[in-house]
Amino acid sequence: MIDALSPLLAQGRVKIYCPETNVSKSFSGKGSVQTRMKHHAAYERFVLDTLVPFIRADCRAPEARMVATGCSVGALYASLFVLKHPETFSQALCLSGRYRASALFGGRSNHDLYLNDPLAFLPGLHGAALERVRRQAHLTVVVGQGQFEEGCIPETAELGAALARKKIAHHLAFWGKDSSHTYPWWQKQALHYLRQIL
Repeated sequence: MIDALSPLLAQGRVKIYCPETNVSKSFSGKGSVQTRMKHHAAYERFVLDTLVPFIRADCRAPEARMVATGCSVGALYASLFVLKHPETFSQALCLSGRYRASALFGGRSNHDLYLNDPLAFLPGLHGAALERVRRQAHLTVVVGQGQFEEGCIPETAELGAALARKKIAHHLAFWGKDSSHTYPWWQKQALHYLRQIL
């Protein structure tokens, strides 16, 4: 991905930070919903309390504009950071994502998982919480229609529809049947859309 985005790096248009997630203990892990959501909450706190201040200090920009990006389950993370923390992450680039988090828990859920499941909490978002997202957030949600994208296509369409109903700024795109759930396609998509976002 760094090679794919090298034109933007060379132009000084982007600086990239790649924190490892704890997805193996949370969204794709095993154990109770409560335990897995505690792991996710710890990761979210790390990003907000440790990584974000580090990035701002490293950039010498206290108000550094941040774009959350991710592929596959990483797209779920990107969407969550923008929808939950739009003051910090104003834009998301979500590629080939899964957005019904409860599906990763065998249909089990609790309140913490509900708050980390975009397709669960978005329909109920209203009032000041919704206005906060409308004012500050923009999501670019992309999926291919080729190999291994089967589960991502309907959830991407559903997320796009939910964002439209809530009048949250977004761009929804379906790439062709040759575009698969693989890194070569994510590299092309990331360069294409980050050129527009930045």
